[in-house]
Amino acid sequence: LVNPALITSVKGHEISFGGTIFMPDVKATMGAAQEKTSAADMNVIPEVSIANRVNDNFYWGIGIWGTAGMGTDYRDATTSATDSGNMHMVSNLQIMQFGLPLAYKMDSFSIAVTPILEYGALDINYNDFGANTVGAGIAQDLSMGYNLGLSYEVAGLTVGAVYKSEIEMNYKGQLSAATQPFVDMGIFPGAMSDKLSTPSEMGVGASYAMDKHTIAIDYKQIKWSDAKGYKEFGWDDQNVIAVGYEYATTGWAVRLGYNYASQPITEAQSGPAVIPFGSYAQAGGNALNLFNLLGFPATTESHYSLGGTYNFSDVMSVDAAFTYAPETTTTMKTIVGFNSGNGDLYTGDTIVKHSQTGVSVQINYAF
Repeated sequence: LVNPALITSVKGHEISFGGTIFMPDVKATMGAAQEKTSAADMNVIPEVSIANRVNDNFYWGIGIWGTAGMGTDYRDATTSATDSGNMHMVSNLQIMQFGLPLAYKMDSFSIAVTPILEYGALDINYNDFGANTVGAGIAQDLSMGYNLGLSYEVAGLTVGAVYKSEIEMNYKGQLSAATQPFVDMGIFPGAMSDKLSTPSEMGVGASYAMDKHTIAIDYKQIKWSDAKGYKEFGWDDQNVIAVGYEYATTGWAVRLGYNYASQPITEAQSGPAVIPFGSYAQAGGNALNLFNLLGFPATTESHYSLGGTYNFSDVMSVDAAFTYAPETTTTMKTIVGFNSGNGDLYTGDTIVKHSQTGVSVQINYAF
């Protein structure tokens, strides 16, 4: 999944299956309202993969991976005359990829391509400031893309490079329906397109192994600013740095890791605190910030990981890992209320706190 050229390390056949229990903790406060906790606090991300060595030069595999997802759930948040309950925002994006890596090895050099079939499902619904339900149900799409990988190994040093194409996804009736109420109020010039692409990525990395020790460092850039949908939401590209260390014996291994990338969400220009009737266009940035923070709060930055492998035999092993992302606090100016009597919109600070934990387990068979 990370670099298809690295399946040339397989000595014969390998089968792996497992998954991750992903547990985000997201809290949001709109203006003077009480803090609300998102109920979308657990997801299961599965994976199954097979890699085969055909001969000294040709390797192939197949994999099914949950590769992305985010969302919030404030449907049960309490409300009052001055508290919208975070608009009862519910958002859910799930992405699965099916890949067929094909790799060719010549001496120490490997090159690979993985055709990708991507399945995505997106659901956005909320209550607008008039307490009207907005949403079109879950939308799904299938689309194609590809990953390219290179690797070179010499004297314990392995270097690699990867490129992943943008995969254009279209979730009919999602973003267009979600933004239409703000168009009707004069905030947006037009409803957004329903395209929300998986962004392209490019990266390089290196590892060095000596005796029982291996150190690794990776760099990649995620091109959010070019991806349809995310570009319209004002997301910035991410430069991701990851470092890792492994201590391995013949029977077990332990690993430590850390990665960092600044959050891609940037604050759009804010309007005044009260938007009088007829001047709604000034609040466009506040509405955009509202969608980003309440619906897609991709605000974590650092991730720490601890994991390891235990070999039950020459054939069977188990991997386990724990990942933790410390809480970040993000504050942006958003729309926080609406006066139905005179049509005024109120803007103020929305604060999002976001942390994550994840537990992964994988069983491997090599033969």
